[in-house]
Amino acid sequence: MSIAFADEIVNEVIETVAPAATEASAPPIVNAILGYLVVFIGLALLMVVIIVMGKIMVAASKKKAEKAAETAPAVEAAPVKKDLPAAPGSAGEVKLYDTDPADAAMIMAIVADKLQKPLNELRFVSIKEVK
Repeated sequence: MSIAFADEIVNEVIETVAPAATEASAPPIVNAILGYLVVFIGLALLMVVIIVMGKIMVAASKKKAEKAAETAPAVEAAPVKKDLPAAPGSAGEVKLYDTDPADAAMIMAIVADKLQKPLNELRFVSIKEVK
């Protein structure tokens, strides 16, 4: 068997198995546009699936929360005692003048952080807002 004869057989097999490969195909720009369209359609479908799954999960969690709220008995708040003893390690009462308790707590935390001392080692007598 000669090389030329083997080459002819290979060409015949290629033409019979894949005739589209030997014919003229679409221009490369058309292939590129079709490729981009396939990718964007796939991304759009993926986005739709994710949005639908998110809505299903939110609806399921709302149903679960409503079911839990219906079955849970109402809990009454415990009465607050005004004459509670000071916490261990605290330095007593702080008088607040024109200051929110939350703002006073923040100021005390900042001072303790800047001094690098634990809050229970500091004693605040009063905190007054300067206007």
